[in-house]
Amino acid sequence: MKRILVIGGGSIGERHLRCFLNTGRTEVALCDINENLRTDVARRYNVLQTYASLSDALEATFDAAVICTPAHLHIPMAIDIAGRNIAILIEKPLSVSLDRIDELKAEIESRRLPTSVAYVLRHHPALRALKQSVSSGAFGRPVQVVFTGGQHFPFYRPAYRQTYYTRHATGGGAIQDALTHVVNAAEWIVGPVTRLVADADHCVLDGVDVEDTVHLITRHGKVMGSFSLNQHQPPNETTLTVICERGTVRYEAHSASWLSCTEPNSAWKVEEQFHIERDDMFLNQANAFLEQLDGKADPACSLAEAKQTLRVNLAALKSVETRGWIEL
Repeated sequence: MKRILVIGGGSIGERHLRCFLNTGRTEVALCDINENLRTDVARRYNVLQTYASLSDALEATFDAAVICTPAHLHIPMAIDIAGRNIAILIEKPLSVSLDRIDELKAEIESRRLPTSVAYVLRHHPALRALKQSVSSGAFGRPVQVVFTGGQHFPFYRPAYRQTYYTRHATGGGAIQDALTHVVNAAEWIVGPVTRLVADADHCVLDGVDVEDTVHLITRHGKVMGSFSLNQHQPPNETTLTVICERGTVRYEAHSASWLSCTEPNSAWKVEEQFHIERDDMFLNQANAFLEQLDGKADPACSLAEAKQTLRVNLAALKSVETRGWIEL
């Protein structure tokens, strides 16, 4: 049994805690400064131990730590954890700046610590199958990637006004909170963003000033991209489409499927459809990370890949501010 420390008991920390326990391969402890939250989460799950501070928690022995705090705390916490020879799974986004990331990279490389970043879409079976189909060359060279999606954020996260979401400095806003998932997935499939231009605004969400609607145009080398996202529409729908030379493939999160179309004026063919609950991706992610701890798998999302997506986040925010193209 692996001993896992979950740092942060908010909604994402609780989900990680639950899913690591549900692997049947771990004992889990929780660290959170909020006593009521810490006690409540511990009571509802089989928690090994609770801690009020990271320094207290790091006096104990753990195989890995899962960092689920606001994004501006990720890197300094990860550096402290790496200094104790503990493997790390870091929630997305990696950070809100590039500060000290190279220091963390040097620390984990010198200690050979398993490290991954929790871009959970990489663990959706339909998206993984689409990625495999594109990488195989079955549909030819990718030439364009198109994303459209949104959901009613207050329905899924009713406490958003009291969380990190309210400020860019803590990882908030649609670019860093939601769009980053899809950008990371697109970079995984068609390659890193090399330049971009973005437009974003606060259109609907009550009680916050950060953007809730984003349009992003990208270049991934020769591949062209466009991303349109909002966090206020009633339907919870996500489609990521990759247009290739000899056909088009599409991931639909809301139908848990991937589809293809290869002939003009023909219908979509459902290649595979899955039954998947929201926890399933996080359970897959937990098992993948445990395989990495055992030396049986590479990181699902490496520190370098997450740093690249962070650079896209920062460039998109800068583009909105300057109203111009940004070269990465």
